[in-house]
Amino acid sequence: MQTLYSLSSFERTETENKQTVARMLNEKLDHVLDVFTVCVLYPIRVAQYAESDSIQRSSRYIRTTEDMNVNTRIATNSYVLKTLEKPSFNEKIKNDKLERFIDEEWVKRIYQQLVKTDEYAAYIEAAPSPAKDKEIIQFIWEKLMLENESMTSMFVDDLPGWEDNSELIVMLMQNFFKNNSRVDFMKLLSPEKKAYAHDLLLAVLEREAYCLELIEPKLNNWDKERVALIDMLLLRMAVCEFLYFPTIPTKVTINEYIDIAKQYSLPQSGQFVNGVLDNLLKELEKEHLIRKEERSGK
Repeated sequence: MQTLYSLSSFERTETENKQTVARMLNEKLDHVLDVFTVCVLYPIRVAQYAESDSIQRSSRYIRTTEDMNVNTRIATNSYVLKTLEKPSFNEKIKNDKLERFIDEEWVKRIYQQLVKTDEYAAYIEAAPSPAKDKEIIQFIWEKLMLENESMTSMFVDDLPGWEDNSELIVMLMQNFFKNNSRVDFMKLLSPEKKAYAHDLLLAVLEREAYCLELIEPKLNNWDKERVALIDMLLLRMAVCEFLYFPTIPTKVTINEYIDIAKQYSLPQSGQFVNGVLDNLLKELEKEHLIRKEERSGK
């Protein structure tokens, strides 16, 4: 959708160039991957700050017992080390210079908040375990970072792509904490999903005239020019899924595009998209233009 929105300001000759279109989509996918990787890196840097805190406090001229006994276990916990040992993680950070997006003052601030929490106290008192190691890193991300309005505001200002893709990034982070061993930081999508994204993008562009021919009679007295651009793009995408992607159930298509309209468009867009797609689907089914098939495999 974002790629189509960007292309809407291009000359038609440029949108007909498949290489240009593919490049733009790939750039957007790479950008999402950059932001996701930075979000994985942030809580790791917070955990690693324990060692910096220990060194700084032990070097004070007047030291307390607490200064001399800073617990640094979190800096090298199993989840941190497992992530840092992933070749794709290190390669992504190095190749795209992602360390530049890590604000050391924010790392220090979040760490200082962390050590005051009951969750951290329980963590350092408990016997080490992979489950506890993951839980504390996830706690840093979800509770100390994601729920911190000041920090997410900083992301909006300083982390390009966060504002447009925050919900997707949050979902990717949830998946990462469920199973980080399956994450390849050098590619966001599997070859199958990437092919689907490219095929859908090209279908929406190449079949624009036909899709509009189907959509416009269903706008219920709305002038096409008055329909929000994003709503029209979503309708075209949905029609293409109805007609040209046989393994995607129509119900899944409708529900997905209603959700996207609610998130990215106008307050009434979800209801509008729902109404238009329901009417379109009935007509397409009546004319036997919808041909769906079972997905192969599970």
